[in-house]
Amino acid sequence: MNDATRQYIDLYEQYGDMLCQHSCSIMNNERETACQTLKMKPLPTRKTEEYKYSNMQEFFAPNLGVNLKRLDIPVNPYDAFKCDVPNLSTQLYFIVNDAFYSKSLPKPELPQGVIVGSLRTIAEENPALLEQYYNKLADKTDATTALNTMLAQDGLFVYVPKDVKIDRTIQIVNILRSDVGLMVNRRVLIVAEEHAEVKLLFCDHAADDQQFLTTQVMEVYAGTDSNIEIYGLEETHQRNTLVANTYIRQADRSQVRHNLITLHNGKTRQTTHLILAGEGAECWANGAVIADKDQHVDNNTLIDHAVSNCQSHELYKYVLDDRATGAFAGRILVRKDAQKTLSEETNQNLVATKTARMYTQPMLEIYADDVKCSHGSTVGQLNDKALFYMQQRGIPLREARLLLQTAFVTEVVDNIPLEPLRLRLHYLIEKRFRGELSKCEGCRLCR
Repeated sequence: MNDATRQYIDLYEQYGDMLCQHSCSIMNNERETACQTLKMKPLPTRKTEEYKYSNMQEFFAPNLGVNLKRLDIPVNPYDAFKCDVPNLSTQLYFIVNDAFYSKSLPKPELPQGVIVGSLRTIAEENPALLEQYYNKLADKTDATTALNTMLAQDGLFVYVPKDVKIDRTIQIVNILRSDVGLMVNRRVLIVAEEHAEVKLLFCDHAADDQQFLTTQVMEVYAGTDSNIEIYGLEETHQRNTLVANTYIRQADRSQVRHNLITLHNGKTRQTTHLILAGEGAECWANGAVIADKDQHVDNNTLIDHAVSNCQSHELYKYVLDDRATGAFAGRILVRKDAQKTLSEETNQNLVATKTARMYTQPMLEIYADDVKCSHGSTVGQLNDKALFYMQQRGIPLREARLLLQTAFVTEVVDNIPLEPLRLRLHYLIEKRFRGELSKCEGCRLCR
């Protein structure tokens, strides 16, 4: 067993009682199994195919503090975060580190039956509902998922009952706040029942310039004829490491949009497993990454076509500068019974310097005969002819580079149906390329 894994197992075995005391029974019931999994299958090394482009041993090596006693960390998220997406009327909630912020909740404007709240609280109020879904979809054999299951004490639960449509976007702001280096283990559970509709915007921010290590496991259940839109926006800083695993299951004729935008980070590893388990299901999995300095972003996706007559559309784009490294591994699995499948996967990358590195692995694994599947990947640099043409017409070189880089990423953003968010992202991306967005706009660091 490697040292990175050993320190977390020792933490659990030494302080397990304290950890359970400040959590809930539904989460506690899964810990021991997760610990045994981690003992048998330690945190991956670069020899593990799915993790060969990210040094997980380095990610998890720091011996950071863990708030096992759930000590109250003084912060007013309404002061720490002030930048909202203009013209987008959202229902705003906060998660401080890994705890749902309940001291000052927004006025209840959600439809009857909708739940947005703390996993711990829901476990006490409605244990049968939570137990039905918690840790049922996550890959229990994955070491990073097992680590999160073993240590997580709280998180977010979003439940939309049958036939309920939420017009206003639910915005969840994850704020990292600590006076010392901190490890955060967060769980997210989203359930949309039959004919339900919901839009969720997750914004990751850091309120302090400390070293943070965040693990997150998100489970998403899309019921029959449901519609779920999930947008993830990461604007943290270079001392932040994020390891996030997302598991999505779609029922008949459900539609899911999953969009990840990384504007600023330290080290990020995003795993997305999406299973089309019901006929007529359709998904869009898109991502845009802008990285410079020594930043690292690794996206690993699996879209599993388990049944027939389903569609998937996947588009990821990277722009890398300085010494940044990017990785994309996208696997499309079409099972034997998944006839009439339509799937398209594209990964396009722009490497602005000779010191930046991009690793790409688009994969098709097809066991059915009657399918239409395509995949492709490109890695290139800015077009010298286009730059020369623009300079000949009086556009400075720096501005010409900015225009080409912005245009390259635009395709991903244009696929976002939520217009105010789309316009906001265009603005943030331009600022990012201009070097004006080194951290999030709303936190205390940026004032």
